[in-house]
Amino acid sequence: MLTFLAGLGFGLSLIVAIGAQNAFVLRQGVRRGHVGVVVAICAVSDAVLIAAGVGGLGSLVQRAPAVVEVARWLGAAVVLGYGVLAARRAWKGEEQLVAATSAVVPDAGRRLRPVALTAVALTWLNPHVYLDTLVLLGSISSTYGDARWWFGAGAVLASLLWFSGIGYGGRLLAPLLERPGAWRVLDGVIAVIMLAVAVSLVTAA
Repeated sequence: MLTFLAGLGFGLSLIVAIGAQNAFVLRQGVRRGHVGVVVAICAVSDAVLIAAGVGGLGSLVQRAPAVVEVARWLGAAVVLGYGVLAARRAWKGEEQLVAATSAVVPDAGRRLRPVALTAVALTWLNPHVYLDTLVLLGSISSTYGDARWWFGAGAVLASLLWFSGIGYGGRLLAPLLERPGAWRVLDGVIAVIMLAVAVSLVTAA
C-alpha cells in the first residue's frame, strides 16, 4: 500500500504541471466536448507508457535520442498550431459567439475525429512524456524491486484521477463563461500556455 501511494503521489507530481495537454483537456471539459474520449485517450496513453517504463523500456529511449528529437519538433509544430488557433479565437471572440447560440456549448457540433487526433498528438508528440514516464518514473519504480508494479499502478491511478478531474470538473467553469469576454480570456490563457510550450520544445537542448 505504501508503494502504491508513493506511485500515486509521484504520478501526480509529474502530471499536474500546466502544459499543452492539460490545457486542452480543461478546455474540452469546459465545452463538454467529447470529454470521455479525451480523458480516455490521455489516461490510457499514460497507462501504456507507465507500464512500459516500469517494465524497463526507458533504457531504449535513452539509447535512441533521435526518437525524442523527432517527437520534440513534431510536438512543437502541433502545439504551436493549436496555440495560434486559440489566439485567433481570443482575438475574434469566436467561441463567445458560439456559446451565445448553443446554451453553454454541449460540444457545439464539434466532430469527434479532430478532437481525438489533437488529444493523441498532444500526448504522444510530447517528448517530456517519454522522459517522465519511461525514464524517470521507470527508474524510480525499479528501486521498489518486486513491488514496482504497485508503484506503477499508483501512477496510473494518479493520471486517471487528474484527467477525469480537469475534464469533467471543467464544466463547473461554465457559469463563469456566460459572461461577456470570458471565453476570450480562457482562449487567451490557453494560447499563451501553448505558445510557451512550443517555444520551450524548440529551444530545448
